[in-house]
Amino acid sequence: MFDNNNYTASLGEHNNKKVIWVHFPNNIELRKQLKEVAAIYWSNTQRCWYMKDLPYYRSLFDIDVDIVGKTVLGKIHPINRDAFIEYQNKIVLKGFSKNTLRTYSIEFAQLLYKIQELPVQDLIYEDLINYLLYCHNILQLSENQIHSRINAIKFYYEQVLKRPRLVFDIPRPKKPMLLPKALNKDEIKKIFSVTQNIKHNLILKLAYGMGLRVSEIVNLKIEHIDSNTMQVLVACAKGKKDRYVNLPTSVLVEMREYYKIYKPKTFLFEGIHHEQYSVRSAQAVFKNAMKKANINKTIGIHGLRHSYATHLLQQGTDIRYIKDLLGHNDIRTTTIYTQVTNNSLQNIMSPLDSL
Repeated sequence: MFDNNNYTASLGEHNNKKVIWVHFPNNIELRKQLKEVAAIYWSNTQRCWYMKDLPYYRSLFDIDVDIVGKTVLGKIHPINRDAFIEYQNKIVLKGFSKNTLRTYSIEFAQLLYKIQELPVQDLIYEDLINYLLYCHNILQLSENQIHSRINAIKFYYEQVLKRPRLVFDIPRPKKPMLLPKALNKDEIKKIFSVTQNIKHNLILKLAYGMGLRVSEIVNLKIEHIDSNTMQVLVACAKGKKDRYVNLPTSVLVEMREYYKIYKPKTFLFEGIHHEQYSVRSAQAVFKNAMKKANINKTIGIHGLRHSYATHLLQQGTDIRYIKDLLGHNDIRTTTIYTQVTNNSLQNIMSPLDSL
C-alpha cells in the first residue's frame, strides 16, 4: 500500500510540459516505493524527481483532478461547449462542493457525448427518456448511477434553463434498500489492539468514538478540540454544516501523548511535512487494521461511523440525539439503524430451534 505521507507533491512545468514534482528525503526505500506506483524521472536542472501530470498520479498525492480538461471538452461538440461551461459556472455560483461539481460535470458530459451535434437546450422530454433507457438497457448502469445522471440533467434544465416542468416527471428507478454495515464491539476492540502506531490508533478510535466521516477526521483542527468541555467542533462538514460531538474521555491521555510525539501544527493529523493527512491514507490505515485483525467483512472506514450509531442505539440512546451527533438533516436517515439493532426481532426464536 502506497503511503503518500512520506512525499510532498506539487504541480509545475518541465521542458514545456506539465509535470508533478515530488519531494522526499534522500532514501533508497522511499524511491523504490515511488517507482513501484509511478514512472518517475530525475531533473538535473531542478535537482528533483518528477512524473507526468496524469489523473492517476494526481490521485496518488490527493491533487485535485482538472474537472474540465482538453479531453473532456474535445469529446463535446462545439455547439454544446458553451452550455457545458455555463452549467459548471452555475454549480460554482451555487456554492456546491468540488465533489458535486466533479460528479455533476461528468454525468452531464455523458449526455452531451451521446447527443453529439444536437443542441442540448433543444432536447424534449422524449429525448431524455430515450437517453435514460439507453443508460438502463445498453450501458446497464446501476440504480444509483441512473439517479446521479437524472440529478445532473435536472440541474441543467431546472437551475440553468429554468424549465422545471420539462423533467419534473422523469421516472426514477427504485433504489435498493441497503442496511449499513457495522462491526461488533469485539471486532472494534480487535482492530484497536492490532494497530500499534499511536497516530493510526487514534485515527480509528476517533472515527468510531465520535462517529466521524473520514473527511471529517482529516479535517479536524487542533483549535477545534476543547478538553475542558470535552467537545469537538466538526467544522464545515457535509452540507457545509458545523456540529459539536463529544470527545471520548478514554482517548484524552492518548491524544496528549500523541501531541507530544508528533507536534501537529494546524490539523490534528498531519504528514511528515505538516501537510493535512489524506483521506486515502486514513482509509489505508483502516484497511491494514482489518487485515491484521483477520476480519474478512467487506467494509470500509465509514463502517466505524455506522458502528458508532448502531452501538449508541443498542445502549438505549435516543435516536434524536444520534441524528444530531451524526449531522443528519432528516431523522429518516438515522432510523435505518433501528433495523440493525431491533433487539425484539433478534430475540425471536426460529421454529427450527423448537423442533
